[in-house]
Amino acid sequence: MPNSDSIDYASQTDTGLKRVHNEDAIAVCPESAMTILADGMGGYNAGEVASEIAITVIKDYVNEKLHRFLSHLIPYQPDDLQLIVEQAIELANNTILQAALTEPQYFGMGTTLVMSVCYRDILVVAHVGDSRAYRYRQGQLTQITHDHSVVQEQIDAGMISVETAQYSDIKNLVTRAVGVSYPVETEVNLHQVEIGDVYLLCSDGLSDMLSAQKIQETLQQDNVNIQDMCAELIRLANEEGGRDNISVILFKINSIKNFGLKQLF
Repeated sequence: MPNSDSIDYASQTDTGLKRVHNEDAIAVCPESAMTILADGMGGYNAGEVASEIAITVIKDYVNEKLHRFLSHLIPYQPDDLQLIVEQAIELANNTILQAALTEPQYFGMGTTLVMSVCYRDILVVAHVGDSRAYRYRQGQLTQITHDHSVVQEQIDAGMISVETAQYSDIKNLVTRAVGVSYPVETEVNLHQVEIGDVYLLCSDGLSDMLSAQKIQETLQQDNVNIQDMCAELIRLANEEGGRDNISVILFKINSIKNFGLKQLF
């Protein structure tokens, strides 16, 4: 994957060992310091359609908005980015719903989503559903998204433990998704980045197969570049059964300055 002076990127998606089609979609846009990952749902391959619509609509919308700021010499701030991201996901939601109304075979399709946009020392992270984002900092892995799922609600209510949740028969039931209803409920959070941080975006095909400890151990290998780490995470998930499509995006913060599009201030 392309790299910038400030951020190194790596990404990979894999069908896994049990699925015929890959309904995940990913995008990495170094020019705008943006990453997007979508895990599609729906019969007759409609999940592939939903995830691809989400990726395309969001990528085009965010890049166009940021380019407009730049071309009009208007500086933007993290709050502006947050609003742009929310608008992009809402547009993707509406586009998927409209496609489902137009094409009966797409009825009921949708997608989970996790994405990030970097601006100076701020990372905007947005997600809908159970696709996740993690931060690896100084040897410690931290999940920085909160699953929108039935099992997560049970954990939050104290009904089951995190360990028990790994074996739940309903752990793939999400409570939010893009393209399912108007309006979409998007969770957006801002995080302060530090030099050396590694961020991981993944579909549940990875997080259901590998424990947080196993992911952390993989990212702790200082002599391995993030491209190889990305491939290793996919390999390990398949080694554990590969029951779903597996998608991984990794990026490492090398320096903190004006990421992506040149800021004119």
